[in-house]
This record gives sequence, C-alpha cells and structure tokens, in this order.
Amino acid sequence: MIVIQTPLRISFFGGGTDFPGYFLENGGCVLSSAIDKYIFVTIKKRFDKKLRVGYTRTEMVDDVSEIDHELIRESMKITGIRDGVEITTMGDIPSEGSGLGSSSTVTVGALHSMHTLHGEMVSSECLARQACEVEIDRLGKPIGIQDQYIAAFGGLRFREFGTNGEVHTEKIELSSDNRRRLEENLLLFYTGTTRRADTILTEQKHNIQDRKAVLNQMKQIAYDARAQLLAGKVDAIGELLDVSWQLKKQLASNISNSTIDEAYENAKAAGAIGGKVTGAGGGGFLLFYCHPVHQDKLRAALHGLSELPFRLEANGSKVIFNYSR
Repeated sequence: MIVIQTPLRISFFGGGTDFPGYFLENGGCVLSSAIDKYIFVTIKKRFDKKLRVGYTRTEMVDDVSEIDHELIRESMKITGIRDGVEITTMGDIPSEGSGLGSSSTVTVGALHSMHTLHGEMVSSECLARQACEVEIDRLGKPIGIQDQYIAAFGGLRFREFGTNGEVHTEKIELSSDNRRRLEENLLLFYTGTTRRADTILTEQKHNIQDRKAVLNQMKQIAYDARAQLLAGKVDAIGELLDVSWQLKKQLASNISNSTIDEAYENAKAAGAIGGKVTGAGGGGFLLFYCHPVHQDKLRAALHGLSELPFRLEANGSKVIFNYSR
C-alpha cells in the first residue's frame, strides 16, 4: 500500500498568462502557493489482474482503456500500468469545481503513486510535466500549466513561463513574521457552488488575443506582487488582489456573477482590502485579504458562506506511507 499526499493551491496573481496560447508568444508568470488542504491517492497491487478505481464512484474493469476516470486512465498509460492495481482518491474539499486546482492535484498525485509503485523516484519537474501531458496534450483540457507545477513543487512560488516553453521556478522566501502576517490576513470562503471550469476556460482560451492587453496588465501585477513580498510589504498583496480581480473578470463571461459580486462588495464594506475568486470563477472559493481586526465583521458579512481555515504549505506532492511485502 502506498499513500501520496498532494496539496491544493491558491493562485494569487497571473492566472491566465500560464495558457500556452499566451505565454508562448508573450511570456507569462504566476504567483501562487500550495495550502494545507490535500488530495490523497492510495495505490496497491491486486492478487488478480483487474483494475479497481475508487473515487465518488467505484470502477472495476479488465483493461485500462475501459476506465472512465480520464485522469487516472491516462496516468496509467503514461506510467505503463496495465492491470492488477487498485487506486483510490480522497480529498479535503469538493473534488471538482472548487477553484483550488483539484484536477491537477489528482493527476500529480496519481502519477506520483504509480511511479512509486514501480520503485521509481521522480522529480517534481517530471511530475508537473507529465501532469501537463495528461491534462493538456492527451485530454485537451482548456487550461494553463500553473496548477500542475504548484501541486508537484509546493511552497509559495513565483513561476515564469518562457516563450520557448521553459518554466522557471523561484521560491519566495519570507521572514517568519511576514509569513505569519500573510497567513493571518488571508481567508477562504466557500460559495456553496461548484462548477465545471471547462466552459469558462474554453471561452477564456478563445479570448486570449482579444484580451492580450488585460493579460499583460495581470502579468505586470504578478511581478509587482513578487517585488512587494520580497520587500516585506505584505499589505500590498490585498490592494493588488483588488486590482487584479477587476481585470480577471474581463477575461470571460461568467467568471463572476451577481452572487459573487454581492459577496465581494459586502466583504469590501466589512474591511477586506481585496480578494478574488480562486480558479476559473463562477463558483468555488472566494479568497480575501483582510486584517485580523476586521475579520469578525467580514465573517458576519459573509454569514451564508462557509469558511475554510488554511495555512500555506511548504511541501509539494510526497509519499507519506509506503508498505510493500
């Protein structure tokens, strides 16, 4: 039995510039962090040749091609697993439509589990690239490449995407006081609505050329946020989140809606400096930057939404249990 723990993430700035359709022409960058909420993938050998996959439903099949769970199926194909395996996934939050990068987290965790079953130690870079291959190249998902990397590497990181396709990763080192301040000032609230991101992301992907000026601004804000954090000016993150959110809403329709807009305005009136919808938008989680003195008022203003307490996570995907006999 092997158990893999892979973190979910919050993306602060630059989302959208990680689409190949943008960064291969213009270069892109993203500031994001893993958080201490996870998806766990377990894998073990079976005594027979069948394949069993357990998630919100259970599949028992004889051939890899028969597996409906496309992320697991394509991960098995890449790693050469054909039969005699049982694999399950379990998460700390709703498995789809959360905006916390769950699909890529599942993919990275599944790949990690399968390589470990083979006795292979693979790098975070390899896991991220293979996850991109599964989701983008094989399955044609209309997504960027930030989620796969943050799930594999973990930490608070600034990542640049080059016009040559290369990815450069920088770990953002904060003092213990600034890290504590950042964590204390960030809050997540669940809208109660999950959504399939594909529709929003497909429109966003098709809009890249028309929204290039907006994406350029969002990219610059990500660079600004990195500079502010490195200078110890943590509160600038709240202000930049507010500016970036107004830009993000222009990338596609349905990124926001009347419910999200009302919650955002209520949060601002209660003392939040800035915020955003995590992920593609349309539902999932709302992230806010708010000083502790105003947080009780913020919670009261968002009384209909469930808060998800969290901390930033230093580690990426890792093996937490490996027993074989």
